[in-house]
Amino acid sequence: MDTPLPIVIVGGGPAGALAGERLARGNRNVLLFDEKLAWEKPCGGGITHKALTQYPFLAEAESHHNPVAHCELISPSGQRVRFYMQYPVAIFSRLALNELLLERARAAGVELRKERVTRISGVDGDWRLTTPTGEYRAVYLILAAGARNPFRAQFLSPISPDDLLITAGYFIPGRSSLMQIQFLKGITGYIWVFPRPDHVSAGIAGKMGETSTAELRRTLERWLEENSFSLEGARFFSHILPALRSRTLETLEVCGEGWAMVGDSAGLVDPITGEGLYYALRSAELCAQALLAERPAGYKVQLEEEILPELRLAARVSQRFYGGQVFGESVLERMVSLTSQSESFRVLMSDLFAGIQGYRDLRSRLYRSLPSLMAEGLAATLRLPWSGSGLATDPFAE
Repeated sequence: MDTPLPIVIVGGGPAGALAGERLARGNRNVLLFDEKLAWEKPCGGGITHKALTQYPFLAEAESHHNPVAHCELISPSGQRVRFYMQYPVAIFSRLALNELLLERARAAGVELRKERVTRISGVDGDWRLTTPTGEYRAVYLILAAGARNPFRAQFLSPISPDDLLITAGYFIPGRSSLMQIQFLKGITGYIWVFPRPDHVSAGIAGKMGETSTAELRRTLERWLEENSFSLEGARFFSHILPALRSRTLETLEVCGEGWAMVGDSAGLVDPITGEGLYYALRSAELCAQALLAERPAGYKVQLEEEILPELRLAARVSQRFYGGQVFGESVLERMVSLTSQSESFRVLMSDLFAGIQGYRDLRSRLYRSLPSLMAEGLAATLRLPWSGSGLATDPFAE
């Protein structure tokens, strides 16, 4: 009797590794390819309370992360506020996080191959993957190789530059217990300082086409110098992240006959914050569940129920969040002011960072928890994205 073909996963980051682990634990034959396997990815590495609750093994891996409970927000004008997060953010080195997830996949029975896939051909049920060492066959294909993986164009249109964030930053030697977020004038993005277990990840993100990587780097370096961070011994990085527009998310395809995309490959990243680790893990889990149930199309159904409505709303709100006005002041300035002035708003911000406060019921919570005048002002700024009136009022509509 012929041995059944494996499910092949291309990409060994959090999404690929977790998908492989869940499938292997369901007695599926899984082969995972990644030319680097565990590597230090240039991002913050923050895991929210929501993700830690969903995946408790991450919380239990105490030696792999730095729990951070204090955050400083800085407005574009330089107004600062520090607040305590009731649910600390677990900040991982991405090398350590990937190693942890890949080891769990290996222990579950996933065959890991440190090889680069150079070509994919074939059809549903009999895919053929070429690497420098040979050719492999697969019954099903999961792409988990990032926003700009070279195979996306075989299945879908490449992600548009208008749907991408560019990041630049440094891994800086040293330790800290404070997470910092600096919002910027004229940039749809922010500077972050995330203290990892043995170094600090400091970076900046902005929409592609809005500014260049070189300019982002100069802006970050000036800020680091002004805030007494030394770059001696630091390592520079740059990376691309998806930040899909509302119109793109409305027509997003994540799977087809014999294939699926998870995590960044599918574009499942918060368009406001750039946070993608929870969505990487959850999309991987949903994809694996659908395959184990022998209903691959159920993956898209689950995304439509659980994840995509939240990301679509975030995409509609994003432009107003970074560029909108309330009472003659920018939303960002007002947000930092309210965090400084209001205990209830600090609790709200803590819940947002924890991932337990979503966008869909945020406006109703603002009405309940803020003084009525301020609630009405913020709600008016955000009214159109919640109106349900479709793309005709979408801030990104042309």
